[in-house]
Amino acid sequence: MLEIAGPAATALASLCPDDIIFLRTLPKAELHAHLNGSIPVDTILELARQYSPSSAQTIENETVADTIDKLNDLRVDLDSGSSYDRYSGGPPVVLEPTGDGAESPQCAYLELRTTPRTTTLMTRETYLLAVLDEIEIYPATKAALVVSIDRRMGDLDIEECVNLAIELKNRGRRVVGIDLCGDPRSGNMELFTKHVLD
Repeated sequence: MLEIAGPAATALASLCPDDIIFLRTLPKAELHAHLNGSIPVDTILELARQYSPSSAQTIENETVADTIDKLNDLRVDLDSGSSYDRYSGGPPVVLEPTGDGAESPQCAYLELRTTPRTTTLMTRETYLLAVLDEIEIYPATKAALVVSIDRRMGDLDIEECVNLAIELKNRGRRVVGIDLCGDPRSGNMELFTKHVLD
């Protein structure tokens, strides 16, 4: 468990034991859970070990090996989600880790967000459907999906992600929103708003 420090530690120290018990037992709503940040390091390491790139992916393979070494050394939560995507070969791989984070005993509601990915083995739609299949194991009152759009995406990628989110929602799938993510100094907001406001 992470150590509490700074102002949060001061606030926690000001509480009586009954207040702490109340806060610990209070149901939680996770409204900004990232798929990549919800995957335990051990799961990422196992996926990386199972990863078998083609000879055309030598550079990526070296990156994967380097990432495995770093994870083995650090054994902490990942700073970014990009590492997971290197190991995501296709939908079955996406399904395995998604369920791990949704079963927290104190989490009463989870909005999982993820940026739709493409690989040589899956489309953005296949990726989202795999994630939704796992989310929809839980009741609608417990879990839903927010489709993230990365600010660095180009016009066609943004259009595809927005259209997929709308189409899946219209098909009755549990998409509850679109999220703009990434560095606020990157990308062109006009591209994003053009597709969202149409």
